[in-house]
Amino acid sequence: MTTARSTPTTSGATTTDPLQLIDVDHVRFFVGNAKQAAIFYAHTFGFQVSQIADLTTGSRETARYLLTQGNIRFILETPLSSTHPINEELVRYGDGVKDVAFTVHDAEKAFERAVSNGGTPVGEPRTTSDDQGAVTMATIKTYGRAVHTFVSRTGDYALPKLKQGGLFSPDFTAVDFALNTYNRENPCGLQFVDHCVGNVEQGKMNHWVDWYENVMEFSMFKHFDDADISTEYSALMSKVMASGNHLIKMPINEPADGKKKSQIQEYLEWHDMQPGVQHLALRTNDELTSVAELRRRGVDFLSLPDTYYEAVWNRVNGVLTEHGHEPVKEDHERIRDLGILIDADDEGYLLQLFTKPLQDRPTLFFEIISRRGSQSFGKGNFKALFEALEVEQDRRGNL
Repeated sequence: MTTARSTPTTSGATTTDPLQLIDVDHVRFFVGNAKQAAIFYAHTFGFQVSQIADLTTGSRETARYLLTQGNIRFILETPLSSTHPINEELVRYGDGVKDVAFTVHDAEKAFERAVSNGGTPVGEPRTTSDDQGAVTMATIKTYGRAVHTFVSRTGDYALPKLKQGGLFSPDFTAVDFALNTYNRENPCGLQFVDHCVGNVEQGKMNHWVDWYENVMEFSMFKHFDDADISTEYSALMSKVMASGNHLIKMPINEPADGKKKSQIQEYLEWHDMQPGVQHLALRTNDELTSVAELRRRGVDFLSLPDTYYEAVWNRVNGVLTEHGHEPVKEDHERIRDLGILIDADDEGYLLQLFTKPLQDRPTLFFEIISRRGSQSFGKGNFKALFEALEVEQDRRGNL
């Protein structure tokens, strides 16, 4: 067996654009108990617990579990000693997303470009390698607790091999987790991270929009103001930032003034008044099958009033007809039974549904989304969605 080692980094593949993002390499969560969290995500969302790095594999500082489904890769990481700095974050924020990492051609060059653009370094380039290949990572800070890590891969750890089940890095070991066979036989159909939404303090959205434009060299993809996203009681504003090839999308939300507390403000108050990742949108090609399987497994989704479906079909199919598209092909009654939201624009339509918070603090949740042409974010559903969220906020005593 080869032994992982850390060495000074060297340049890998070259590209004319150091910040050309190839993929979401992985999303890393800080959690209080990685083994138990892995069982939760495997049981409720159908993830494969495919690799580990823990005491049994020689990892003495933290335990890390790699969860995979389609092209989604989650790392669940927990500290193994009381003095580890992750503990401080867990006390302040609870379980949540720490790192949205991107595959690039050369992590060192991407890091240098981002830092020269004004990014704050938090992890200098470091390479873990063995005789089979190498993985180089370098990290910069973004809003609140969150960071972005640039990842470049060679040899047996290259992205195509990772997608086919290869090792994440030399310090990981493949495992055959108890639920893996069941999940292969009963798939949830989640394929990749569609977008990642961050919540920031009121008045700071434009600061972080500028940050993504200047440091990451993203551009504005779409924006929504409080007239688009509001109810009788609360409102928020959102701007969607996208990488140059529109492969990576990072919407940024901030609260807006309203009669009562917005979901963004609730998030901040339960997140030590610090920005962070609010939700991950996970793409599926079959919304109905995925949501049905997730519901069967016990996933808690937001509930919509029946009145939502009394108006939605005329609205959605009217937009599709206006722009020369076929109407929604999925079974309408089944969509209603599963509580799925539908929206349409000039490019087509989408189906989406949002879970309730994934832990006791009302912070992180998932969105399950399927796109039939539309590349938007369900603007027509904002009012219904936020009214559903307000019902849950009121139940928690946080509205």
